[in-house]
Amino acid sequence: MRTDRWLPLDGTTNTRDLGGLPTVDGGTTRSGRVLRSDNLQTLSGDDVRRLVAELGLREVIDLRSTAEVLMEGRGPLRDVPEVTHRHFSLLPERGHRTDVFAVEEAEVPELPGGWLESLLPRQVGERDQEEPPAVRSYLGYLEHRPENVLGALRALAAADGASVVHCAAGKDRTGVIVAFALAVAGVPAEEIVADYAMTADVIDALVAKLATSPTYAEDMEKRDVALHTPRAETMERVLAWLDERHGGPLGWLTAHGFGPEEQAALRARLRD
Repeated sequence: MRTDRWLPLDGTTNTRDLGGLPTVDGGTTRSGRVLRSDNLQTLSGDDVRRLVAELGLREVIDLRSTAEVLMEGRGPLRDVPEVTHRHFSLLPERGHRTDVFAVEEAEVPELPGGWLESLLPRQVGERDQEEPPAVRSYLGYLEHRPENVLGALRALAAADGASVVHCAAGKDRTGVIVAFALAVAGVPAEEIVADYAMTADVIDALVAKLATSPTYAEDMEKRDVALHTPRAETMERVLAWLDERHGGPLGWLTAHGFGPEEQAALRARLRD
């Protein structure tokens, strides 16, 4: 795994480029097209200039819940007219909006008992109850918000300039969307798993950063760093599940309406 894929920024700890990964047909993914990251709320002015002016960032795909977006407030990229923000929550929500960025909130709405109360209970099918907890969470995204999994991938496929896809830590929700995107690009499973697991290299700094935010501090303090650390076997199992049930990530996408034509458009964005 190439270590030069990391993008050091003042305000994030888990930003990296999806370029330079090998594909099954001997090609590579293209650098400067899609970035993955943790929360962008604390970007510095230099970060913004680098992303927008130097890297050509034109789109932010935010996978956080509506409550997370509203509680964290407007990040600095929200004030950059060249950058479009799109919202695709992967968690089932009470009273969620299609796109929180379409409506500017004057103030954060009341969220009884904390922002986690805005989320609906998540369940997976009976056949999947024996899966490890992290795997069940990821399968829950596919079970409860398939339309937003597809929406995020469609946004990536249609973007001009560079895109960044992120959630809070840039490992779970972001990891699932990135896994599908890389699979469409023809990146082999072992490289998808290795990219997912790279977050473990920065997990201490990532947990420390999230612990400074009132939105995430309680969750960071409840569990030790080991429980936040992504494990390669989690993504291995998700990919195996997709193989077993759908003939792979592309089969799941096709079955849910993201067929060969859209897959080709996304592939063209990610490939040299």
